Amino acid sequence: MSVGREHKVRKILLLAALLLAFGCLAGAGAEGSGYHSDFSRDTDGWYARSMGEASLSLEDGALAIAGRADDWNSPGRDFRLEKGETYALSVRVMQDEADAARFMISVAHTRGGVESYENLGSATAKKGEWTTVTGSYTAGDYERFVLYVETTGAPELSFRMKDFTLEGRVSEFGGEDIPALKDVCAGLFDFGTAVTGSEALNRQRMAFYASQFNIMTPGNELKPDFVLDVNASKAMATEDETAAVVRFDAVKPLLDFARENGVKVHGHVLVWHSQTPEVFFHEGYSRFKPLVSREVMLARLENYVKGIMEYLDENYPGVVVSWDVVNEAIDDGTGKLRASNWTKVVGDDFILRAFEIARKYAPEGTLLYYNDYNTALEPKQTGIVNLLQDLMAEGTVDGYGFQMHHDVRFPSAAQIKKSVERIAALGLRLRVSELDVTVGSRSDEAFEKQAAYYADVMAILLPYAEQIEAVQVWGVTDDLSWRASQYPLLFDAAAAPKPAFWAVVNAVKGE
Repeated sequence: MSVGREHKVRKILLLAALLLAFGCLAGAGAEGSGYHSDFSRDTDGWYARSMGEASLSLEDGALAIAGRADDWNSPGRDFRLEKGETYALSVRVMQDEADAARFMISVAHTRGGVESYENLGSATAKKGEWTTVTGSYTAGDYERFVLYVETTGAPELSFRMKDFTLEGRVSEFGGEDIPALKDVCAGLFDFGTAVTGSEALNRQRMAFYASQFNIMTPGNELKPDFVLDVNASKAMATEDETAAVVRFDAVKPLLDFARENGVKVHGHVLVWHSQTPEVFFHEGYSRFKPLVSREVMLARLENYVKGIMEYLDENYPGVVVSWDVVNEAIDDGTGKLRASNWTKVVGDDFILRAFEIARKYAPEGTLLYYNDYNTALEPKQTGIVNLLQDLMAEGTVDGYGFQMHHDVRFPSAAQIKKSVERIAALGLRLRVSELDVTVGSRSDEAFEKQAAYYADVMAILLPYAEQIEAVQVWGVTDDLSWRASQYPLLFDAAAAPKPAFWAVVNAVKGE
């Protein structure tokens, strides 16, 4: 999965909207000190993000949007944000058309002319009720920031918003004297987390992260849509269709930090059906041209993996200690291979070939993993075991990564235990790659249930400590989680330890 699920990159705004956007950017002011919307007289610099269908109007001190045709059609506004700073966001929304609708605060950030997206917070608004959506955002190394309010699964819904606020965080972060998870687990396995590129720019956050964790996974920045340089690859493809050019500007802040502070990095991910540019599979890197042949695609993949491994080994030797070679390739409902561009272009053996290539170019000692979610459920579990056995027969896989994006209600401890027992019996290395556990509220009762669930997970894992490379939570603080509205992590927004933190500590200590 991912810290921040991005939308597909879209060229979306009409010239008029762009002009309006740049106009408001010029007068946006110092948002680092805070912003509160004022719709008493005008739209306060907000504009409609759409292909021209949507329009904004003022209604009783609120900003209304109508004429939407897609979920991303939304009120948006440019903000001047400081790189590395973390901001608290809030907005009130209301809709009168559906029994309930899901709203999100999101950001479109631009670097080098390429726009990418993050979802920052979400909430469900019942019909006729003003509902508050909250979130947070740590500004990355981008040239432009557009914050906007969109829907999920309600593309034509008209709605109103007011009281959009943005506040810079100045409170103390992670000031408590608590045990370090990496030290508690020392001698058993590494304990780590996922980190985004924007978090890596925040020195205060990273100092706290390094005090707790000794292995980190880039949440998005080593995925193909960040690493594959499409424009450069397209230019080279005019002479060589197998060309694949890579870039590392997004992940460098984390890699630099890891190298300077002795933190290991787990690479995520080389091959995935999601967050991989569609053009990677087409002739001339153009979605308007036919798909390439199997032979060309395998050569592209080899050049892509080779470029990654050689760059990292030359510039960050020993920092990236392991990789998810392939991610989420087994279908939930059938236990068979998931249909994707990889199966369409390369065929059903694309996973075997990907591991073969990764093993060829990975530096000596680098561990190669297959990574997936819902391991505790059938028929997927059996499909995963079958795939791992095929890879073991070829001698190219080192281990399996359990994602473990769970909820306190499901799956059960018994289901998790069975899946760990079954895969551990294969003799592979193990890692928990993306652990988080959602709850329905911030109540003491909910957090105690969450703590008990984390304790159960650790109790299941500890007997296999000799096989486990690392246990990694998918994020540090609840507010920056990809499931922020369900408070799934070990620390709150101020990095204060939750009961789940102490449950992990006590489980490992046997207390």
